[in-house]
Amino acid sequence: MPRAVVRAVRHRVLRHYRSRRTCPTNTLVHEPHPYARALGLFAVVLTGAWLGLLIVGSVRTPVGPMDTSMTLRPSLTGGTKINVSPLGALELDSHTAPVRLDVDVDQLDPVRAQALVKHPERLAGLQDEITQDVADGTRELALRSCVAVVSGAAALGLAVYRRPRRALASGGLALVLLAASGASAYATWNPKSVLEPRFSGLLSSAPSVVGNARSIVSEFDVYQKELALLVTNVTKLYEATSTLPTYQPDPATMRVLHVSDIHLNPAAWQIIRSLVEQYRIDVIIDSGDTMDHGTAAENGFLDPIADLGAPYVWVRGNHDSKVTQRYLERLRNVHVLDGGRAVTVGGLRVAGTGDPQFTPDRSVVTQGDDAERAAGLRLSAALHAQRRAGTPVDIAVAHNPVAARETDGRVPLVLAGHVHHRKTEVLPRGTRLKIEGSTGGGGLRAVQNDEPEKVRASVLYLDRDTRHLQAWDEITLGGLGLTTAEVSRHIPDENRPGAPSPAPSPTPSR
Repeated sequence: MPRAVVRAVRHRVLRHYRSRRTCPTNTLVHEPHPYARALGLFAVVLTGAWLGLLIVGSVRTPVGPMDTSMTLRPSLTGGTKINVSPLGALELDSHTAPVRLDVDVDQLDPVRAQALVKHPERLAGLQDEITQDVADGTRELALRSCVAVVSGAAALGLAVYRRPRRALASGGLALVLLAASGASAYATWNPKSVLEPRFSGLLSSAPSVVGNARSIVSEFDVYQKELALLVTNVTKLYEATSTLPTYQPDPATMRVLHVSDIHLNPAAWQIIRSLVEQYRIDVIIDSGDTMDHGTAAENGFLDPIADLGAPYVWVRGNHDSKVTQRYLERLRNVHVLDGGRAVTVGGLRVAGTGDPQFTPDRSVVTQGDDAERAAGLRLSAALHAQRRAGTPVDIAVAHNPVAARETDGRVPLVLAGHVHHRKTEVLPRGTRLKIEGSTGGGGLRAVQNDEPEKVRASVLYLDRDTRHLQAWDEITLGGLGLTTAEVSRHIPDENRPGAPSPAPSPTPSR
């Protein structure tokens, strides 16, 4: 057979074989169903867009004196979440869309805060400045989010399909989905959501701190000024404590820092830490009301106590619950006193009792001063027992001055708080009662006062051998929006030149 005929037959056979391989009715490789292809593309687009937002979709932007991070996150319900570490978070039902706006308040910028401190006239325009900052940050976030979702979806599409056209289709679909989400958020925007926020963490006490949300809106000018002062207050307090005059006691002097009624003010820990360092404090004594509501959600607020630089002796106040007490008992470097329990800390013998009433619990009727006196009598009996056992107590501690007064004659010095103002008096049987003000400046609730409440603490100097009070310094810092700092020295009359130093005489058990 001629070679030309053979080549022609072979060519026809090969063409027939190739046509059968590519024929849809005789395909050897099954193509996926169009719905399956669409679902796969949709999954690739969503995954790539989410990864893009996660990696590059965050914007850092200043809002007033604060540094914040804004991010869009996929969500089934939408809304806005504002994280204020370490205080907690608040959530707003601001919109309904498959994306949520997360705002993280990172830190207070000291430079911008100091500018407000030095130029108070800028507070008048703080609202407009914050509004402009938020608007600028939102625009930048929208642009970056578009780039993030398109880049993420296109990159993942290219990795999965290995075809540029599919990658471009993935990026385009991601952009369309983001635009649709933005349109949905805009259409469902609810500006009244600020009236009904949901709080978590320490901010769960915010409704009772700042009052009814509608009153905030109706009196926004007042709250605007208070908020502007609040965000600079921490910086001012740090500055004030760092410039206090230091006392150089001789080696025979013990130094005790008395604090009270912190009421959830985070600035108190830095103030205490600064005083411990400057005054070389041996022991810190807290006469209670460290919390506001005594809930488990507030417990994380107590964690800095373990690292304040000195042993921490604590008694329960009427705003501190048994939940609070059990949490503190597990913290390192903390000594919890209750029921007249006595401990020796740094060579000092201290006994105390917790407040018998937990007033945030509205299901229990408070018994008033009668319950406080009963608790004070139990503490007095414990002090008497300690003396008879040969281990006399140097300092007694109770939260309420009513309870503290019942220890008269049993101990040289008794410490209390509760009333948010200072008072020192010698009781009829010789015991000195020292009532401390609020080391937290009234706590977060201070924004409700007409006048800012001052921050107060005292440093007590005791003879290391006799444990008698030699002198004390009353430290007073300006409260909300103020920058004053004052230290006043006080010396007991019996320690003045030429005066005897009598100790209170024991009295029969009551």
